[in-house]
Amino acid sequence: MNKKQRERLKQQAPIVLDITGVGHDGRGIGHHEGKIVFVDGALEGETVEAKVTLEKSKYNEADTVAVLKPSAIRVTPPCEHFGVCGGCSLQHIEPSAQIALKQRILAEQFKHFGHLVPEQWLEPLTHNQAGYRRKARFGVRFVIKKDSLLLGFREKGSNFLAELNRCAVMDARLGESIMPLRALINGLAGKDFIPQVEVAAGDDSVALIFRHMEALIDSDVQQLITFCQQRDWQCYLQPKGYDTVHRVYPIEGEDRLHYHLPDFGLTMRFYPLDFTQVNAEINQKMVKMAVDMLNPQPHERVLDLFCGLGNFTLPLATRANYVIGVEGSEAMVERGYENARYNQLSNVDFYAQDLTADFSQQPWAKEGFDALLIDPPRSGALEVVRYLPNFGAKRIVYVSCNPATLARDAGELAKAGYKLVQAGVMDMFTHTAHVESIALFVKS
Repeated sequence: MNKKQRERLKQQAPIVLDITGVGHDGRGIGHHEGKIVFVDGALEGETVEAKVTLEKSKYNEADTVAVLKPSAIRVTPPCEHFGVCGGCSLQHIEPSAQIALKQRILAEQFKHFGHLVPEQWLEPLTHNQAGYRRKARFGVRFVIKKDSLLLGFREKGSNFLAELNRCAVMDARLGESIMPLRALINGLAGKDFIPQVEVAAGDDSVALIFRHMEALIDSDVQQLITFCQQRDWQCYLQPKGYDTVHRVYPIEGEDRLHYHLPDFGLTMRFYPLDFTQVNAEINQKMVKMAVDMLNPQPHERVLDLFCGLGNFTLPLATRANYVIGVEGSEAMVERGYENARYNQLSNVDFYAQDLTADFSQQPWAKEGFDALLIDPPRSGALEVVRYLPNFGAKRIVYVSCNPATLARDAGELAKAGYKLVQAGVMDMFTHTAHVESIALFVKS
């Protein structure tokens, strides 16, 4: 959209819409002059006044400017920055209604892609709606016009950073540290050289990774160290790519954080930049649910695909005879073995493998598997599911962060003779439109 079009839309008067539905991204759906209008901030059943922000040939987009007739599920957002910060989009929806929306989205995707309905819908996994997020990347920018340094997330629909004082969904150790972090960086001589701070929290500590585009003077580095030292946090610097990340405090000891899986008596160690689930409480419940659904027996072989650092692999190994975890990254294979040794598990092996290629003929895979767990990225695992039948698994648990690709892949599994027995959603990302789900498939 060019500048002239934007100016024209700004001059247009708001329109009144009856919201008759809700899209997969949580936006309300209305109609105006024969066109669908996707309305940010509007809920099904509401009448709103909305400002059109984008015009397309088949649909328009708009923002709610006033709610004339509110929905019963509309609530006051828990965060003072809602509507400005782009980090969350569903805070105006009552949490149980958020879950109902996500379950409906999953059901619609199953029906759309494979005409599938699970034999049983699982109760949603829920936990705290605030203070849950343990990983994030904060942007940093000094705004000359405001004579102020900003730190946090981008504004909704913009590349500008929102002016945040706190974050209600971040782990409180991080969410309540935004203002102290802003003051810390604003007081550095090299504040213009720091574009972002990655944050990661474990059960025991927090790590801050400061990206800097130019070398920081010694006194600046010392201020960063002192900030972390006062909180017993870990401090890292990143002068260039990820391979340049190095810890400057504490000097001694391993650069690891930890989280616990108490149902299995496991402690998982991770490097701050490793992939881990952002919601520790839901992760604990999810891992237990996945292992219970897969129900590995003491004599069985189990395969865990996209295994990461062993989040599912090691819990499965506490019940199965033998488990293999497969991941595309050699670094994650090393982390998997590290966690197996730390937890004194010897009935598990890890392999690095291109998971877009058929690896069913690899020596370690030729004996087949009794059960299989898969937890792919948002793009799903279409290439993998097409040859999963080669392994002969009787049961497959699929953990997904994208209901559309889960449903697509479920259609492929159905063609291979697997029934969709159970499915449900998990509130991994409360107040956002992200849908985390889980499904059990059993060979017919």
